[in-house]
Amino acid sequence: MADRPQSGVLARLRESPTRWIAYGLATGVAAGLVAAAFFVCLEVASHFTLGQLAHAPPPAPPGEKLLDLGGHAAGEPRRFLFFLLPTIGGLISGLIVYRFAPEAEGPGTDEMIRAFHQGRGRIAPRVPVVKGLATIATLASGGSAGKEGPIAQIGAGIGSYIATRLGLSARDRRVLLLAGTAGGLGAIFRAPLGSAITSIEVLYREDFESDALVPCVISSVTAYVVFVSLLGGARIFDVPDLPLPGLIEIPGYLLLALVAVPVGSLYISVFNGMRDRIFGALPIPRTLKPMLGGLGVGVIGLAYPEVYGAGWGYIQQAISGSLPLTLMAGLLFAKLFATSLTIGSGGSGGVFGPTLFIGGMLGGVIGFGGAALFPAFFPNPEAYVLVGMASFFAGVASAPIGAMLMVTEMTGGYELLPPLMLVSVVAIILARGKSIYASQMKDRFHSPAHLGDLTINVLEEMHVADVFSEAPGLKTVTPQTGFTEVRDLVVVAHVPTVPVMDAEGELVGLVTAEQLRPVMDEHQLAPFVVVGDIAGPAVSLQRDDDLYRAHELFRASGCPQLPVLAEREEGGDAPAIIGMLDYRDMMQAYGRELARRRES
Repeated sequence: MADRPQSGVLARLRESPTRWIAYGLATGVAAGLVAAAFFVCLEVASHFTLGQLAHAPPPAPPGEKLLDLGGHAAGEPRRFLFFLLPTIGGLISGLIVYRFAPEAEGPGTDEMIRAFHQGRGRIAPRVPVVKGLATIATLASGGSAGKEGPIAQIGAGIGSYIATRLGLSARDRRVLLLAGTAGGLGAIFRAPLGSAITSIEVLYREDFESDALVPCVISSVTAYVVFVSLLGGARIFDVPDLPLPGLIEIPGYLLLALVAVPVGSLYISVFNGMRDRIFGALPIPRTLKPMLGGLGVGVIGLAYPEVYGAGWGYIQQAISGSLPLTLMAGLLFAKLFATSLTIGSGGSGGVFGPTLFIGGMLGGVIGFGGAALFPAFFPNPEAYVLVGMASFFAGVASAPIGAMLMVTEMTGGYELLPPLMLVSVVAIILARGKSIYASQMKDRFHSPAHLGDLTINVLEEMHVADVFSEAPGLKTVTPQTGFTEVRDLVVVAHVPTVPVMDAEGELVGLVTAEQLRPVMDEHQLAPFVVVGDIAGPAVSLQRDDDLYRAHELFRASGCPQLPVLAEREEGGDAPAIIGMLDYRDMMQAYGRELARRRES
């Protein structure tokens, strides 16, 4: 749908400085309602498939027990059905996605990022519906994925739809896309601040989309209030009171950071390999690939049934210290492969939840393993589960601040912020340049969404002295110079722009072919016309002017060249022309600088 003009109240709202408050509130309300509906549908579907049919409901952390659906069916687990469920769910998900909206495959957060950078902030209205249904099919059947990617894409679709209906610009549509993402995440995870930061942070590996912070915060808080008003809002994880970490614990946390980097690299490599080299190369219909991914999850589930779904109930057990050390070590790698199979095959789901699972198990291995060997250095092993959750995601997604805040909001473990910051920063430094999100850009300079800003920013950082070459003895004319002489300069000698100087040596005008053309067509006027009759306004630059100013002067004057003047000395003569800046030279220099920045 094309952007369309609005009138009346909406037109006035678009010009109002408070418009982002209204837009953020509207987006947050819609995202909160949709997140609540998504949560209820997913819980009901999971209760039916895993609880009633398979007799094997996964444990849930306290903050996820918001609905009273009754107990699961009595009897022994139906192991064969439990094994087949991910395959069935993968088939249903594939049929839904590839029939109605192929862009809804895989991790929703990555598609949101792609829509921001390359899709002008547009997400087709059908995508949130298809994404929601496909994700419910995937997760309710035990697919190893999370809720954050789907709800991020669903929320982003809501923001994009609202912006399109209001006729907003592509820039504003991108902002509402992020606001919808923040709203969906803030509601489903009951983490409004961390979700707002994650939404503007996850777009880049080394930057933030700071312009969208205010609407993202408003939307996230609003969606959170709507969600908890409808369903309740306990913290997702129950965490014991933890003391502030002491100096003696720092080596253990640094060890966690050092181990998280190679495990994160393995995770990214396996994930990308499954997606690109295995499932991407399979010569079968795309609708069947998620089914094969589900079959692989079922095989892993024979040994580690804990990999089904997001698995957050097992994170709670790890925090409580009730998971054996060997089981946590096995689940770490089993979940890594199960998630790569589910999402890499095209199944609909997010990587945030499984990444927290992997990081939590890794932290549990380090924390509880260290406590068994060196109890004095690991006095609070459960804290390593929480630190591992946030820091592992920070390392594989290059989003440290949002992940830290989200984990602290989900757990209430604010006293762990110092080790969270330490481990996350170390992990991100050592894992620089790698990300689980393929559409993530390095920074704004590399994003098509900011190409216009980039042009201005780069030209503002470059100067006239960097581009033009001095040309002593430059040919000039006076206002009394005859038409024939200046015509020969422009037409015969091919001088693009001729400076016009008065008797005192002051620049008073410029002559180009555009000024000559009307007189050239009237031959009888040539003997009577002088330069002063046709010259355009005097426009000039100095060596230290930035190229953005030069660009604006080129645009306003229409001249192909502009004179560069020497510094004017106080009380001295008029500054001399020391050269001409050519527009083509300026743009070629800009292109070289842009290419250099993209390569760096």
